[in-house]
Amino acid sequence: MSGKIDTTQALRLSADKRTVADDLVQRLEHLNAIGASLSAERDINRLLESILTAAKTITRADGGTLYRLTDEGTLRFEIVRTTSLKYYLGGTTGNAVPFYPIHLVGKDGKPNHGMIAAHVALTGKTVNIADAYTEKGFDFSGTRNFDKKTGYRSKSFLTVPMKNHENEIIGVLQLINAKDPVSGEIITFSPSDQRLAESLASQAAIALTNRMLINQLEELFESFIGLINMAIDEKSPYTGGHCQRVPTLTMMLAEAVNETADGPLAGFHMSDKDRYELKIAGLLHDCGKVTTPVHVVDKATKLETLFDRVHMIDTRFEVLRRDAEIEMLRAGSSSEAQARYRERIRQLEEDRAFLRACNIGGEAMRDADIERVRGIAKYRWTDVAGHEANFLTEDELKNLIIRAGTLTPDERQVINHHIVATIKMLEALPWPKHLTKVSEYAGGHHERMDGKGYPKGLKREQMSVQARVMGIADIFEALTAKDRPYKKGKTLSESLEILGKFRLNGHIDPDLFDVFVRKKVYRRYAEMFLDKEQIDQVDESKIPGYVP
Repeated sequence: MSGKIDTTQALRLSADKRTVADDLVQRLEHLNAIGASLSAERDINRLLESILTAAKTITRADGGTLYRLTDEGTLRFEIVRTTSLKYYLGGTTGNAVPFYPIHLVGKDGKPNHGMIAAHVALTGKTVNIADAYTEKGFDFSGTRNFDKKTGYRSKSFLTVPMKNHENEIIGVLQLINAKDPVSGEIITFSPSDQRLAESLASQAAIALTNRMLINQLEELFESFIGLINMAIDEKSPYTGGHCQRVPTLTMMLAEAVNETADGPLAGFHMSDKDRYELKIAGLLHDCGKVTTPVHVVDKATKLETLFDRVHMIDTRFEVLRRDAEIEMLRAGSSSEAQARYRERIRQLEEDRAFLRACNIGGEAMRDADIERVRGIAKYRWTDVAGHEANFLTEDELKNLIIRAGTLTPDERQVINHHIVATIKMLEALPWPKHLTKVSEYAGGHHERMDGKGYPKGLKREQMSVQARVMGIADIFEALTAKDRPYKKGKTLSESLEILGKFRLNGHIDPDLFDVFVRKKVYRRYAEMFLDKEQIDQVDESKIPGYVP
């Protein structure tokens, strides 16, 4: 009889061992899967949350806290979770952790070994406690107060150091109240629980360190981009704001497209990596402007070089006035001579005012205006050295008859070269895999859908959605910008009318333009960057090419 009992007990013991072994294997497999998911997580808050959730799962803990070591020598509460109480603080919950940080060194200057989390951070050794209420050597007064307020009973504690690849403590993982998987009773954390938690803490520390390092490198990289944009801003106060506003508008439109559920753009979706890639492209889209001469970028009037040469022309008009007066005096101041003199002065004043208006470049010049400038250019005058010459030099004439804007064709080419410089600069960089399209996105914002853009003359089907998005953002920002030297910022209705015409003539992507208007991207951008007088009422039914 006893032999049968021994056999039954042996079989039961063997089955229990198999169950324990199977359970351990399952938890190890879970641990491996967790390690892979931690390495892939980009968001620090979600990463910290995943670490604590995973630790609670593999150790069957009811509660837990994750602390991070700060530069000030304290442990900061990052995530607090107690499942049975539905008590969730920190991380992605939006609920701030209201607890003060734990100091590793007391006010007396001595190490704080009384607080268990501080002790683990100071020693780098795990502490496994069966019952906090009977444990000697640690201060659990805070735990008792928490229990008193909530009706909870904190019992078993497993507190594990988080060490990075250089064996430095970066945080502490604390788990509370291990549960028996069968009875649900609170039990002590087992040796296997401790080993699993220590393994997870090690993986988590490395994943967290790597993510923090990547974030620091990204911050450094974006700061370097900021330096480039600052250099452009220092060269020209008229374009620095552009380098900041275009990326913002680009992302606003891209997100609107990403949210579009129907129509030809319904299939466009962005991951977090895609967003970051487009953001960097937006920030760098005009980096080539560091090569553009300042006097071209800042050319506020047609005659401006290092200074506005219109004042030299004013001087010549004064010379012609003097000559007219001398001619009148020589003629004996007869009524006829005085009449000619008055007529001549009137004509010179009108011509002077006309050239000054032409010099501003705010309105497109008509053929008649250009002919009038050519006529004035042929006036003869004598300089101080006694040399007679045409009233306007060839260069002055070439500038004053610019039909629109303030740039000559040659200067326009210099400006346009910035995109070539941008592409060369960006293509020269050793981009990581997730940023390989930055140069394509940034380099395409001056292309047109009909292939008439620059520098490559690409057509719509040859361009990514992101590059086409940036093209619209660049144009709309330029239309509404109020810091340009040669024009005032246009109102919303004026800008959308021009943009609508660009849609019709093949300049910009029609589908993206529809999203831009339908999703009111223009309005949200205006509220962020435009003056109140620019934000007028928009009748979308009157926008060229747009069907509400």
